[in-house]
Amino acid sequence: MAPLEFETYTLDPRPHYPFLITAKRYWNPSHYHDDDDALTVILAHATGYHKEHWEPTIEDFYDVLAEAGSNNPVKIREFWAIDAPNHGDAAVLNEELLTWGHTPIFDWQEYARSIHAVLTNLGTGINVDFRSRKLVGVGHSMGAVSIILAGTFMPEIKFLSVILVEPMIYKTGGPIVNFIELSARRRDIWPGYQEAYNQFSSRAAYQAWDSRVLDAYVKHGLRDLPSAEYPDKQGVTLKCTKAQELACYRDTVGKARVWTYMDHLCSTIPVHFIFGAINDSVSKKTQEDLLRNSAKGLQASVARVPGAGHLIVQTSPRALAEAIYVDLGSDIASDFVPGPARTGVQSRL
Repeated sequence: MAPLEFETYTLDPRPHYPFLITAKRYWNPSHYHDDDDALTVILAHATGYHKEHWEPTIEDFYDVLAEAGSNNPVKIREFWAIDAPNHGDAAVLNEELLTWGHTPIFDWQEYARSIHAVLTNLGTGINVDFRSRKLVGVGHSMGAVSIILAGTFMPEIKFLSVILVEPMIYKTGGPIVNFIELSARRRDIWPGYQEAYNQFSSRAAYQAWDSRVLDAYVKHGLRDLPSAEYPDKQGVTLKCTKAQELACYRDTVGKARVWTYMDHLCSTIPVHFIFGAINDSVSKKTQEDLLRNSAKGLQASVARVPGAGHLIVQTSPRALAEAIYVDLGSDIASDFVPGPARTGVQSRL
């Protein structure tokens, strides 16, 4: 397989939208990268992570395509991964703005607005006409909510389908773990990048991660001090500050709006849910409530990745790539007809 290529972009949508938005485009030169018929996949990350966490999944996805051979029906033009405005590289660019009005709660709709700004060419810095592209949205956790919300703003973004990886959408039940408590206790200053890597890699939770993701977490998720939050400190710290991570966990508006919109989405385009087989974040009962009462039993597919929990992107990029490949293949073979008459969840458990 030809090496994966990428370019990094910063969109400046001001004065229409206050945040600078960072994105990265990935493509394989030997696979339909200039084909107007091929898919452009938009990727949104979970709380506390950033766009580069998708890189191992993208790499493994192209391996899956290569293994499928010449009869493979799935054609990918490129992948675009977009940072939330308080995560990754965007968090550094927006650090002063984020100190006012975006704590103690950060509305997930801001991430959706950022995605929408990129895909509607609001501003300067990305010279791509996404309106002419065949778009598929893929989001993990908070990113799944944000992908859906991005499609509700005007002008309309027309996704051909969406793939929701461990979406953090619930009305009852809620998370099994207290993310706010865990985030509040976490360490966020280290003497240097190597010391941070050593500390992460010594902990069981991070040892379960794919090594490529852990490398990206340190390389792209940390920054040099001093910062706006720690103006008198030295060493390295998180690009997404603890205050902003906590602010994301406190939001309830984004997921509430998606809950009431899900049945419309499922009656309009193909929707795919990918869950980890290990319910370590949201209970299976809560997930079933989402499918039954939010999606209202409308046509959708459900896959459960063996051995994975909520952090599928971090622990199981190959298995996730395979699941996404199956979903995209099913879209191509689908006779999906918009409208509420098509009901029933199709399960790949």
